[in-house]
Amino acid sequence: MEQSSTSALLQGTVLDLASDVVSALRSGDHVRAGGALAGSGEGVAVAAVRVLGADTLLPTALLRVPPEPGWLAVFKDALAAHQPRADAAPTVVWSHWAMARALRRLEEPPTHPPDEEPGAEPGAGWLDDAGWQYLTHQLAVLAPLALPGEECAVTRAARRRPVDVARGFVRAVRRRDWQQAAGAGRWLTLLDGVPDTLGLEAGLDFVQLMGGNDPRVALQLEAARLMPAAVLL
Repeated sequence: MEQSSTSALLQGTVLDLASDVVSALRSGDHVRAGGALAGSGEGVAVAAVRVLGADTLLPTALLRVPPEPGWLAVFKDALAAHQPRADAAPTVVWSHWAMARALRRLEEPPTHPPDEEPGAEPGAGWLDDAGWQYLTHQLAVLAPLALPGEECAVTRAARRRPVDVARGFVRAVRRRDWQQAAGAGRWLTLLDGVPDTLGLEAGLDFVQLMGGNDPRVALQLEAARLMPAAVLL
């Protein structure tokens, strides 16, 4: 019973945190967002940031607004407390890497030149021969890596297969998997070679209509809306 209660609390905190990020993206101000992390215990707050990953700092990446100090402190704690194990899944390793890079981007002045960043980039070979369904699923999980100007192995894998990602987006919509559809749609806004017949803008509007009440879906859609005009720090 206690484990179930903790799980429910974590899920609720993740949703509240995602809502805060969406609010910050729409208002342009981290500080005006709600207090999901302040209203939960330290352990739950750290776990929630770990689930949301680098997207916790998405308003800073897309809008160039300073992170709210409390969020940043919990973000640092989450990064330090959850080092990937040697047998961790590739998405876990990449999510950790994305968080570390998001934090390094905030350093003023940077302590490491871009070509000397600590932490080697993980491999993305598991995506090379992935079927389009699996590729789309993995990219949706790694949606925090979908940012304008970002360059990494996962981004390059996505660029090589825009048609497959488009197929995955359509499949997710048909299956009513709004979270995957929103994540795939976020990637598609960055890719060249997306078929015009996809109707991405209308597709994203439909995902918003059907699944936008889920703040995790709304976060991906808001990112997709802002990215074409965004400039990374």
